[in-house]
Amino acid sequence: MTAKHFVLAAGGTGGHMVPAAALAAELTRRGHRVALITDPRGSRFPELFDGIQTHVLPAGRFQAKRPAGWLPAAREMWRGRALARQLYRTFKPAAVIGFGGYPAFPALLAAFAQDIPTAVHEQNAVLGRVNRLVAGQVQAIATSYDKTERLSSRFADKVHLVGNPVREAVLALRTRAYPLLEEDGIFRVLVTGGSQGASILSKVVPDGLAMLPVQFRRRLQVTHQARIEDIDAARAQYAEHQIAADLATYLPDMPEQLAWAHLVIGRAGASTIAELTAAGRPAILVPLPGATDDHQTANAREITRVGGARTIAQSEFTAVELAKQMQKLGLDPAALENAAGRAKSVGRPNAVGDLADLVESLDAPLVRLPVGAPAKPKAAFA
Repeated sequence: MTAKHFVLAAGGTGGHMVPAAALAAELTRRGHRVALITDPRGSRFPELFDGIQTHVLPAGRFQAKRPAGWLPAAREMWRGRALARQLYRTFKPAAVIGFGGYPAFPALLAAFAQDIPTAVHEQNAVLGRVNRLVAGQVQAIATSYDKTERLSSRFADKVHLVGNPVREAVLALRTRAYPLLEEDGIFRVLVTGGSQGASILSKVVPDGLAMLPVQFRRRLQVTHQARIEDIDAARAQYAEHQIAADLATYLPDMPEQLAWAHLVIGRAGASTIAELTAAGRPAILVPLPGATDDHQTANAREITRVGGARTIAQSEFTAVELAKQMQKLGLDPAALENAAGRAKSVGRPNAVGDLADLVESLDAPLVRLPVGAPAKPKAAFA
C-alpha cells in the first residue's frame, strides 16, 4: 500500500491520548507518516508519541456556566484552525482523525475547510460534545461500544464499531492466563483512579479492606495509584490497618500491574474499561459522578451486564459496601476467574487494526456498513 500522511487530533487527557497513540503506532508500523495535534496537556504524554511529530495548537474551551469566556475561546479556536490549515498545506494529510476533546475541534474545522477526509473516534459509551458537533460533516464515526448514546440515527450509515484501542503491552495480556489464586495465597488488588487519581478511592478503599475477615485481610497485596494530595493519608490508613500496600501517584508499569492483579478497583473511564476487557480482569467500578453526560456510568454497563464487574455509584461507595462486594468476589476463586473470562468476552482486541483499516480507506471508495459492523470498508458512504 502507498505510504500516506495522517493527522491525529486529541484532547489532553489519557482517555483521548492513549487510543490516539495506539493508532499512531499501528499506522507507523504500516509505513505511514503521522502527526499529532494536541494542547499543552497532551504534550505531557511524550512517552506515548515517541518519534511522532507533535504540534501544540490553541483550542478554546467553551464552558456553559462561563459565557464571558466564549468570545476568547472562539478566538483561540479560530487561531488553532488557521495554524492547522498551515500545517496541512505542507504536511498534506490523506485524512484527519479526531479523538474528542476541544483540541480536536480546530483541527477538524481546518480539514473541513480544505476538503480533507475526516473521521472521529469515540472512546466512551456517550458521544462526546466535540464529536457531536462534527458528526454530520465527517466521513466516518468509529465507536467503542455496541450502543453509543447521543449518537443520532441519522448517521447510522457511517458508524463503525471498532472498539477502543489499547497499548500493545496491555493487549499482550489477553494471551496470558488469569493469575493463579489459591485459597490461602496472595490476593493482589490494583486500585487506580485513572490519570488523575481519585480521592474517593483513597478515602474508602483502605477502610473497606480493613473490614474484611482477618484471614482474608492478611492475604492482601495492594497497589494503589493516588493523587499527590491524598497519598500520605492513604498510606497511613493502610499502615494502621496492617494491610500490605504500595502507593504511587503514577504507575509507569501499569500493564504489568494489571497482569498480576486478581481484582481492580477503579473509575470507569474509557481507557480503564478497554484495558480491563482486553486483559480480562474483574473489577469493582465507581463511575465519576461529574463526568460529562454521566458517560462513565454508561461505560460500565456492558462489562457489568455480562458479569465481569460490579458497579457501585459513588454516593453508595462506602467502606461497608466495598467490604461486602469484596467478600462476595474474593472468597470464591472460581467465581473471580469466571468474572475475568466474562470481562474478556466483551473486549475488542482487533480495535486498533480495524480503526487503522477504516482510516486508510477514508480517501478510497468505502462500503456502506450496518451499525456495529466490523470496519472493513470497501465502497462509498452515503
